[in-house]
Amino acid sequence: MRCACGGTRAIDGTDISRMRIPPRVPDPEARDAGRAARTFGRQVSGMLRIFSTVNGHTKPIEKPEPGSWLSLTDPTDVELTTVATACDIDLADLRAPLDDEERSRVDVEEGYTMIIVDIPTVEERGGRDWYETIPLSIIVTEDLIVTVCMKDTPLLHPFMEGTIRGFNTFMRSRFILQILYRNATMYLRYLRIIDRESDKLELRLRRSMRNEEIIQLMELSKTLVYFATSLKSNEIVLEKMTSLDRIRQYPDDADLLEDVITENKQAIEMANIYSGVLAGMTDAFGSIVSNNVNNVMRVFTIISIVISVPTLIFSMYGMNFQEGGMLGMPLTGEPWGFAAIIVIAAVIGGIVAWILTRTKMFK
Repeated sequence: MRCACGGTRAIDGTDISRMRIPPRVPDPEARDAGRAARTFGRQVSGMLRIFSTVNGHTKPIEKPEPGSWLSLTDPTDVELTTVATACDIDLADLRAPLDDEERSRVDVEEGYTMIIVDIPTVEERGGRDWYETIPLSIIVTEDLIVTVCMKDTPLLHPFMEGTIRGFNTFMRSRFILQILYRNATMYLRYLRIIDRESDKLELRLRRSMRNEEIIQLMELSKTLVYFATSLKSNEIVLEKMTSLDRIRQYPDDADLLEDVITENKQAIEMANIYSGVLAGMTDAFGSIVSNNVNNVMRVFTIISIVISVPTLIFSMYGMNFQEGGMLGMPLTGEPWGFAAIIVIAAVIGGIVAWILTRTKMFK
């Protein structure tokens, strides 16, 4: 059952788009959450989930409340409109991370702050893992935190499961830094996986020089370039966050932000190192493949020259064939002449082959 929102009707038939929020709110701090609760109804879509930390445990809830977390994954237009209306967030800002080319940035708006960073993701295509980066938006209002992503990302799963130590949905600034810290550690983990994959490809390339391995090596190299670019964009966001007071609301937030910046810089260095190593490896194996082709051509050249020797001898006999026999050609009058000619041609061909294999030109 979908959430009621915007121009839709709730289960009881009420036109929610025409509902007006009462001018007086009992608890001013719960204004956003209270409005969201009235708008969302009793149930939410599978792509729109709400979580709240109660007594140290994070669990899903049906309605937003002060200090809760709204998670949007590949949201529909209805879900986007619902959240935009409930939380007073510009719809364009909610749609921003759904564009895979959206740049990382920090936007401070009236009533909320939006942080967009690139996160790593992996998906299986044709039995292989493909690594790429996609935008993740973190929007902080007065009482809620909203995350928007075009795909279901493992980055947020531990938060949903409540396995992150010290995680509370109502500690919004800490939540943001914990997401960014986990994002940096995921980059580091994927970079190590890519490094191991490149080592496996290197071993396979030593045994067989197929185009498939070369292409996979180039794909990994391209992935590292994307990772390095995204990490540098995230670094700019982190540097800007150091000047935002609303991001550092708790005593340990400043230290946690420094840890995030350190992890991100380490990921940038690893991506650059691995990218350089992989680029050199690709060039080296490209040269090896080219050298192997030259070796094959050398063998074919020797074979062609060796075969041309008996071909020349037999052609000379064939061109001098007349009705009365082969005039002037040696061994034509002997009964064993044909066999002798074949042996002589083979011997001459062997001598030519021996000479060519000892020549520097063909080594």
